[in-house]
Amino acid sequence: MRLVFECVECGGHYLPPEGMVYPDGPASPVWCSSCQAAKQAAGEQEDPLLARVALAAARAALARRANEPTEPAAGRGDVRPSRPPLSRRARSGPGGVRGRLG
Repeated sequence: MRLVFECVECGGHYLPPEGMVYPDGPASPVWCSSCQAAKQAAGEQEDPLLARVALAAARAALARRANEPTEPAAGRGDVRPSRPPLSRRARSGPGGVRGRLG
């Protein structure tokens, strides 16, 4: 399972590469790739404390998700009706059971 982050700037969720490295440099746990490029062009650096908090939160969510049960919730299964059909026509089944008209 991979870490999913939320961009601090635009609020979008993004899935960086597993190695946290893009072809043109390191991936940011704080900004998505487009916001990271815009911030780098503006000369801003990410806060290291904020980056550590984002990584810790993503790892905690991943660990929490790994501990959840994978089997589906127990439903009622195949439940049959508890009473017979109300009309005779409902019990008659497909049209082949009824007599011919002639």
